Amino acid sequence: MRDFARSDNSAVQAQLDRLAALSVPDGRLGLETIRALLERLGNPHQKLPPVFHVAGTNGKGSTCAFLRAMLEAEGYKVHVTTSPHLVRYNERIRVAGELISDERLAELLADVLDAGEDLNSSFFEVTIAAAFTEFARVPADACVVEVGLGGRFDATNVLEKPAACGISALGIDHERFLLAPEDGVPEVPLARIAFEKAGIAKPGSSLVTLSYPEAAILEVEAAAMRNGAPLAMRGREWSISVSETGLHYADRHGELVLPLPLLPGPHQPENAALAIAMLRHQDHVSVSRDAMAEGLRAARWPARLQRLAPGPLTGDREVWLDGGHNPSAGAILGKHFAGQRLHLVIGMLDAKDPRAIIEPLADAIASITVVPVPGHDWHEAAAFGPTAKQAENVPSALAALPEDGLPVLVSGSLYLAGEVLRLNDELPD
Repeated sequence: MRDFARSDNSAVQAQLDRLAALSVPDGRLGLETIRALLERLGNPHQKLPPVFHVAGTNGKGSTCAFLRAMLEAEGYKVHVTTSPHLVRYNERIRVAGELISDERLAELLADVLDAGEDLNSSFFEVTIAAAFTEFARVPADACVVEVGLGGRFDATNVLEKPAACGISALGIDHERFLLAPEDGVPEVPLARIAFEKAGIAKPGSSLVTLSYPEAAILEVEAAAMRNGAPLAMRGREWSISVSETGLHYADRHGELVLPLPLLPGPHQPENAALAIAMLRHQDHVSVSRDAMAEGLRAARWPARLQRLAPGPLTGDREVWLDGGHNPSAGAILGKHFAGQRLHLVIGMLDAKDPRAIIEPLADAIASITVVPVPGHDWHEAAAFGPTAKQAENVPSALAALPEDGLPVLVSGSLYLAGEVLRLNDELPD
């Protein structure tokens, strides 16, 4: 897959321009290219500190944020690679707790691009090779790696023996890639998604998962058995319950009563519990109950049900930002804003289904304003129904809304979310 990135640093931009020129032949599957690139770089993926590898349709980024926060609360230095970036490409490579500097990023990307110039690597393959190269170079205590797309053929799946693998919530997304016809794979869509995500299972590494519908469970169980991965599924090997006062977690090691996460949304206790279960189903690093509690309070994950601060874009208005664009994300938004009224400002890629966000929020929507997704093909107002209006951009959309005290939700695309954060001077750090 191709992606888009811009930088104010000319040296970084020169390498991002090279990245933007990369393409992948349609239908290319497999890990051969990323393995060849890593081989030329000295196989850095074999020299990483203990790795926590996270796949899923929704929630994998939040799970990574909880893992990082809990590990850092214990005092560990943590490498993290997540995607996509929101404002700056640097967000994809966090080295021992700090976003990679522009100076080092320019040098690193040049080295990786030069090494694989004849391999026809993809944007994401180069990104992961760069992240792993830097993670192998700089000492740290743990590494958190988010799967980019799917799992089985994702560039991150070169990892050989993670401390633990996790799978967050499953849903239908990226159908063109994850549901592409192939012999020998499940035909039921959610089962196929589970099959792809569970492709990260590794011999001897715990595969820690949430609970799913039966068709998906069968695929996860089969992948764990096929790969010799001990399976730790919610409702079997571990459990959570949520009360007004806390998160109650239990497994064979005992019970924990922890504070609720501060990340908003009804789904976040589940993501937090998955991170806890991953930490408790491995023996490479030790994390105390107090560090877990601190991590639950400290975790931040921008553009996922984020209430924006007063700023140059929002003024003093209550504005929420969420990059959700699929039915699972829409369901979460519907739960979070149930019983409320809001103005929706939405921009969606034309490959996504407008109903994914509109239908779960139907009872809450006071108005719909449609905006472009900068640099991408997007759905115009007609796709969102007869009452939807169109605006030139998010600032003009907000300026046109009535001063009625209702909150505003900006949603539909992580690309749009990144532009909103930039305009409001809230750069992820």
